[in-house]
Formats: sequence, structure tokens, C-alpha cells
Amino acid sequence: MTNRLKSKQLVRTFYQALDSAEPEKLPQVMERFCAPDLLWRGFHPFDEIIGPRQVADRFWTPLRHSLTRMQRRMDVFMAGRNSLTDEPQDWVCSMGHLMGLFDHAWLGIVPTGRIAFLRYCAFHRVQNGKIVETAMYFDIPHLMIQAGQDPFPPQTGAHFVQPGPMTHDGLMYDDQPDAEGTATLAAIEAMISDLGQWNSGLSLEDELARTWHDDMIWWGPAGIGATYTIQRYAKQHSGPFRAGFTDRSKTRHICRMAEGSFGGFFGWPNFVATPTGGFMGMPATGKPAEFRVIDIYRREGNKLAENWIFIDLLHFWKQQGVDILQRTTSLS
Repeated sequence: MTNRLKSKQLVRTFYQALDSAEPEKLPQVMERFCAPDLLWRGFHPFDEIIGPRQVADRFWTPLRHSLTRMQRRMDVFMAGRNSLTDEPQDWVCSMGHLMGLFDHAWLGIVPTGRIAFLRYCAFHRVQNGKIVETAMYFDIPHLMIQAGQDPFPPQTGAHFVQPGPMTHDGLMYDDQPDAEGTATLAAIEAMISDLGQWNSGLSLEDELARTWHDDMIWWGPAGIGATYTIQRYAKQHSGPFRAGFTDRSKTRHICRMAEGSFGGFFGWPNFVATPTGGFMGMPATGKPAEFRVIDIYRREGNKLAENWIFIDLLHFWKQQGVDILQRTTSLS
């Protein structure tokens, strides 16, 4: 059995134990599968947490109390080596929704008593049979909108509960051919090289066409929304985003990996930029701010076809002096 398959099986067993445990047993589950000094990174207001019991107490137990009868509905599951490090690092990634009955308040968000979805994506680094590092990013504003507490002005893209891959082949429980993952990583690297610094000299649509299919789908976070086709993506997100920021730093990721036709990366932060032209219907502040992001991609041929994006917009606006979560939930 390959190390990649062993890491996958460990994470799948962890998920099964975590999702089936009663809330009071979650600390023991976390301690069983995670290293004592686990580094866990999550979106605002959780940020960095050290230690499995602390993660259970601060994140999992309150969430499970709020989203009762919770199910994990995965759309992507993959594993691979981190391409950014010389030392071998095995990472397992899953993406989908945590679904449950929103029966009790969470982070001040008023419960609905109805079905609710929390978009999530998680990268787990596995070492010596334990999870030693996790980046778990989740779309809190997406849940707020479902509860009738939209925290943002009208978005440029479309809002809905997002589907998984059009090809329905994102759950890679078995190892995939190495050549496919290599091709996916090459497509992602080419896209980062073209788009990462905003200085190709081409028009935006021509720049995008180098690495994206014309019928690309960009599944953006709540507050920005999803867009379809290069033309609409340029108009509804990428163009306005570039126009709204200056002084974009170089891209810096912690992990970048791929398996089969899927791949992705995350950073802490991915980059820093200064809002000088307005963003998301809010005025420019001129204050540099971090962007914590996970991107998951699906490749088709030699270009990218779909992209799921998780951006910590609550953290971004907190850096601008606006506590979106507190402002919205305090009105309820």
C-alpha cells in the first residue's frame, strides 16, 4: 500500500469517527487521530488553534451543537505530495459541505430550524500516522445568507449552494496515475505564472484564455459569487477585483498539490494587497490586507475547467476596521 493511500485511509477513518461521535466525545476523537501539537488554521473568528482538544472545544463541538444531525457531503477527496517543499510532505484534501439542521445559534447567527449547508475545504498533513497540520476553510457568510442575514452588499456573481465537479469524479479514494496529477499541477503552475502577478501585458480575457477553457466556472465565495465563461468571469469578478487593488504581493502558498484531474493550494496568507478602488460595494481604505485562500481546480485536457474558491472575507474586512460578523449578528 502506498503512503498516499495510507494517508487517505487515515483521514477517511478520522472523518467517520468525527462525524459519528456524540458532541461530548469529539475531544477524544481529535486526540486519537491528531498529534498533540496539531496546528489548525481556520477562518475568522477561529484563526490558529494549537492542539486537538482545543480544536474540538472551540470549533467542532459548538458547530455540531448548532448543525444537528450533521452529514459530511464530499465532492472532492484527493492526496499528494506538497510540491513546494524539498522534504516529503503528504497532504490529504477534501472539499464539500457540512449539512445539518440549523437548530441552535452559531457565532451569533440565528438558527432557522431548517436544513443548512456550510461550504468547507480542508487540507490535512499526515506524518507518522497522525494528522499534524490542518487548514480548514469554511464559508461563514454563505451560511449567514441561508439564515436570512446577508452581511454584504449585492454581489457581482451568483449565489446558491454550489455543486461539485461536473464530471462527478472528484472522490479519489484509490490512487490515481501519477502522470495525471503531474499534468494537473502543471496547468495550475502555468495559471499562477500567468495570473499571479497581474503583469502579463495581455488583455485580461486573452490572459485567462492561455490557461482556462472558455466555458470555465469560477465557484466563488458568498459576497462575490459564482461566474461562468471567461468573458463573464473577467466582467463579474477578475476585472473588478484587479481594479479595486494595488500593491499585490507575490503569491506565497504553504501547500500546492494535485492528484488525477484535481489539484489545489492554500496559503496563510496567500497574498497581501491594498484596496484603493473599492471592493464588494465598500469604499476603499488604502490599508494593506491579507487574503487567506484555498483554491481547488479541475483540469480538462491541458487547461483548467472549474475552480472552487474559499476566501476569508470576514478576516479581510476585520483588517479594514469592519467586524462584519459582529455587525450583522448584533442586529438579530
